[in-house]
Order: sequence, then structure tokens, then C-alpha cells
Amino acid sequence: MKKAMIALIVIVIIIGGGLLAMRFVNFNRLGADAYYVKVETDGKKTSGQASDGSTYTDYNYDFTGYNEDGKGKQLELIAQKNLRKGAYLEVFVKEDKGVTSYQEVKQADVPKKAADQLNK
Repeated sequence: MKKAMIALIVIVIIIGGGLLAMRFVNFNRLGADAYYVKVETDGKKTSGQASDGSTYTDYNYDFTGYNEDGKGKQLELIAQKNLRKGAYLEVFVKEDKGVTSYQEVKQADVPKKAADQLNK
């Protein structure tokens, strides 16, 4: 009986930990390389129709992103909204999937070598 109770507690802890990880961890950023970009133009607007019949609008961007060492890479980003001009983004890139996530950051949070390349 005591072993069964310990096993039950362990299972509950594992399941609870898994649920917490799914809630608070962005798996699209795990193992991804970070690049920094500056939004200077509007995205190319495209529309489509989902399988349920609803329509959607995407905004496509082509950027040159720079990592913390200042090395550049061509990036294609698709956003569900038109991004704010002048915004700095930290873009997460996986080698096999391309851009998996992004977030707006303050200019002061962009590493110096990347910022130098972005502000040329």
C-alpha cells in the first residue's frame, strides 16, 4: 500500500511538472538561434482561406538578421499583423524549420555587434 501511494505521488508530480512546462515554456525557442532585426517597411500582405472556410491575413517580411556576434543571415518571417516600423525584434531560428518565434525587444537589449549592423 505504501509503495502504491509513493508511485501515485510520483506520477502526479511528473504530470503536474509536464503541464507546468507546457504552460510556461515556449518550445519554439528551445534550441533556436537568436537573431536581431529592425522593422523598416510594411510586410507584404497576403490573404488565404483556412480549411474551416474562414479567411486570414498574413504579413510576409524578408530581413537580414544579425546574431550577437554581428554575423548576418537572410530570414523570412510571417506575422499575423503588420509589425510596427522602427521596432527591434529578437527572432528565433531553427536550422530545419526557419523562423519559429519572435518578440519585440528594446533597442538597448540588442547586443552591440548586432545593433551596429542594424544601424548602418
